[in-house]
Amino acid sequence: MKFAKNVGGIDKVLRLVIGAVAMGVGAYTGMWWLAGVGAIVFLTGLLGRCGLYYLIGVNTCPVEKR
Repeated sequence: MKFAKNVGGIDKVLRLVIGAVAMGVGAYTGMWWLAGVGAIVFLTGLLGRCGLYYLIGVNTCPVEKR
């Protein structure tokens, strides 16, 4: 089973920005759970793969399957 990319476009950019902000705020305020959630959101944007999207069948990546 190959876990194909399913995050793309504005979704990817929003995940990177929101994840980075959440990590920064979480680290600054000492709310490490927020930094952890931000890291997960950031990584899904960076890698272009989201497990939840995979489970519910959503794909925002413009790359067509070959």
